[in-house]
Amino acid sequence: MSQPNTPAYGGQAVIEGVMFGGKSVTITAIRRKNQEIEYFEAPREDKKWVARLKKIPFIRGIVGLIDASANGAKHLNFATERYSMESEDESADSGPSRLTLILGVAVVGVLSFLFGKFVFTLVPVFLAEFLLGRWVPPGIPQNLAEGGFKILLLLGYIYVIAQAPLIKRLFQYHGAEHKVINAFEAGVELTVKNVQKFSTLHYRCGSSFIIFTVLVGVVVYSFFSYDSLWERVIQRILLLPVVMGLSYEVLQWTNKFRETPVLRFLGYPGLWLQKITTKEPDDSQVEVAIASFQRMRERDSALSKQKEFATTG
Repeated sequence: MSQPNTPAYGGQAVIEGVMFGGKSVTITAIRRKNQEIEYFEAPREDKKWVARLKKIPFIRGIVGLIDASANGAKHLNFATERYSMESEDESADSGPSRLTLILGVAVVGVLSFLFGKFVFTLVPVFLAEFLLGRWVPPGIPQNLAEGGFKILLLLGYIYVIAQAPLIKRLFQYHGAEHKVINAFEAGVELTVKNVQKFSTLHYRCGSSFIIFTVLVGVVVYSFFSYDSLWERVIQRILLLPVVMGLSYEVLQWTNKFRETPVLRFLGYPGLWLQKITTKEPDDSQVEVAIASFQRMRERDSALSKQKEFATTG
């Protein structure tokens, strides 16, 4: 059970490591081949108007995703570059492996929500129209068919990239990230032994957000009619911010009510998807996740004090 007034930290798995974000800084820790842990730090300095937007329901989700995408790209680049530097056979293996890894990170992070969301939104529209248009009438039946294709594409995409051994390790780091967050929110000391006792699933995960965009989209699209395929496509594009904003709020609600027996089932679709995108980490991977989280907390506290001193001093 979460402790009261616990900060809602978030994170992301990267290549051979984990990134955690605080109020003032984001920190990535990665495991090098010599077994040392290397860190990458990026400050967070929201402009005042951005900070205000992040407090407005239904808008804050979109703003947060854009911010997380830009911020996460820095950490992904850092981890990818370090991995490339240590690749034993750049010419033969590095190219395809790096591409596969980047696609994998897009599943467990937020990088797919800008470009990938368009792909997973529009391709199912054409599939539902051309494959089932003769038999499935417009409106809610077509929306359900469209949602079904989205889920199949999503699961198929994850299944394909998950065949790569390095993606399996990425999913293990994703599990390590969740274990650390769960342990912290439970108020226990962050040791490898303690953290390993916790679940790899978390209600606030980006994987849950992905599945909620599918489910929320089916509901939202049902309130609008269309007369042609292209009108349907344009409609989906225009409604994409609405769907994403609502999905973010649903994600927050499921996390808020996760301790309520009657309502905790609302988050189950996201948890089911996480059973694919997270794997049980080994002790070494948990150690990296703990190191990243603790460094983030230390630097976040120090930077917050500096800002407070600068403001009052």
